[in-house]
Amino acid sequence: MAESGVPENLTTVTVSLTVSPCAEAIDFYIRAFGAEEIEPRMSGPDGLVAHAEIRIGDSVIMLGDEWPDGPTLSPRSLGGSTAAVFIYVDDVDALWARAVEAGAEVVFPLELQFYGDKGGRVRDPFGHTWGLGQHVEDVSPEEMERRMAAFYESD
Repeated sequence: MAESGVPENLTTVTVSLTVSPCAEAIDFYIRAFGAEEIEPRMSGPDGLVAHAEIRIGDSVIMLGDEWPDGPTLSPRSLGGSTAAVFIYVDDVDALWARAVEAGAEVVFPLELQFYGDKGGRVRDPFGHTWGLGQHVEDVSPEEMERRMAAFYESD
C-alpha cells in the first residue's frame, strides 16, 4: 500500500487542462514555457489524448483532449476560459519573450504590478490564459491597499 494518498510526482492540488488538440498544445507548452513531457501520452483509438502530464518548473499539469461526452470542455468550445494558470520564474522577461515568440497572444502587458510582482497575461493558441510573473518586492498590506486604490483611480 502507498504511504500517501497523493501520487509521488504530484501535489495535493494538481491542475488538469482540457485542451484540443492536446498534442499540439503540449508541443506549444514545450516551446513557450519550457515544459517537459513526463508521462507517456495515453491515447484512445481515435487518436485523442486521454491523459498526458507535463512539468513546468516544479509543477505538474495534467492534460487531455476534449471528449465528445466528457465532463469538461476546452476553451475553444466554451468561447473563453474559466481559469488562468500562473507561472512564477526568476526571469519573467525571458519567459515572456519565449512565450510571445512561440505564438502566445498578449492579454495584459508585462509590467510592474501594485502587489509587488512584475507580471502580465498571455493567451495560448488553444484558449487558455497564463499569468507570467516574477516576485520583485514584498509589499505591506497597507501599501498594497494604497497602491490598489491608486491603480483603480487611474482607470
